[in-house]
Amino acid sequence: MNPDSKRIRVLVVEDSPVQRELQVYLISADPQLEVVGTARDGREAVEQVRRCRPDVVTMDFHMPNMDGAEATRIIMETQPLPIIVISGSSARGEVANTFRALDAGALLILEKPAIPGSDAALKLVETIKLMAEVKVVRRWPVAKASPVRLEPRPEASVGLVAIGASTGGPLALQTILAALPRDFPVPVAIVQHISPGFTEGFAEWLTEASGFPVNVAAQGEGLVPGRAYLAPDGRHMALQADKQGGYRIELDGADLENGHRPSVSHFFRSVAATAGKKAVGVILTGMGKDGAAELLALRELGAVTIAQNRESSVVAGMPGEAIRLDAAAHVLPPEQIGGLLAVLVKRRNGNGVQ
Repeated sequence: MNPDSKRIRVLVVEDSPVQRELQVYLISADPQLEVVGTARDGREAVEQVRRCRPDVVTMDFHMPNMDGAEATRIIMETQPLPIIVISGSSARGEVANTFRALDAGALLILEKPAIPGSDAALKLVETIKLMAEVKVVRRWPVAKASPVRLEPRPEASVGLVAIGASTGGPLALQTILAALPRDFPVPVAIVQHISPGFTEGFAEWLTEASGFPVNVAAQGEGLVPGRAYLAPDGRHMALQADKQGGYRIELDGADLENGHRPSVSHFFRSVAATAGKKAVGVILTGMGKDGAAELLALRELGAVTIAQNRESSVVAGMPGEAIRLDAAAHVLPPEQIGGLLAVLVKRRNGNGVQ
């Protein structure tokens, strides 16, 4: 057997010659990867996918003739495969615009590497290998949620919704938040594993794409019903009870947990300690086990717990582990999770008073 037959075939799409050469160098230096072609713009990328049949595409966003979002959309309609968007901008508005590629079917967005050996360079190579294992790339249709039978439990009111997500999470979160009513009577707190520098733009995109207001959480900030709070770059997020019976954000720079900061496990532990059975815990698509054991702890306290189902997950690691532990009372696709949250809170909270 040809030893190269098992190598992961990569197409590099990048309009900057310097950045293109750097990515080719970084990818080719790894014995598990092979660059099978390059493209200078979106139109050329579409043609090269047809010609080279790569396993993974690294896609620039800002390009002449056709940008990365449109190229991604065409590729996903004609020859679906894992696409990683590589962005060089950290400006909030431009990052938010870049997230349009996720709407088109890209899996995630990474920072452009500047030099070999940098964190961004190592992350690029690692992510290509991981994304090559994603056999089916799905987008979730906007659909009316089917009726979901609630697990019989004492009818405690809901105080907040806590969500943890990783790879594939942005589109799942968009779908869930879009299904919530604008007068949703409790706050939503989110830990999403994402590349540094993209959180502000992600919050802006998520607000625009879902119609539900999302902001990056700040130290000591009080949670307000009908808003979502996203953990910031490089900080663990936890919740503390305030004197009025609500919740406040606590941020810290403690060590990585499960390889992450912010960590879903760290977050869910604080939710269990602060909100207990008044919480709804949700774990979405992602690699690894971050948050799964802590979701079980939430369920044991009487909280409602939900995991994304395997079929709709880009990577089923986190929700799959939660399901294995019997941590999730409900296992659903994102559009049904949003519907369940809306019905659950309305039923338990009545007029919205916690």
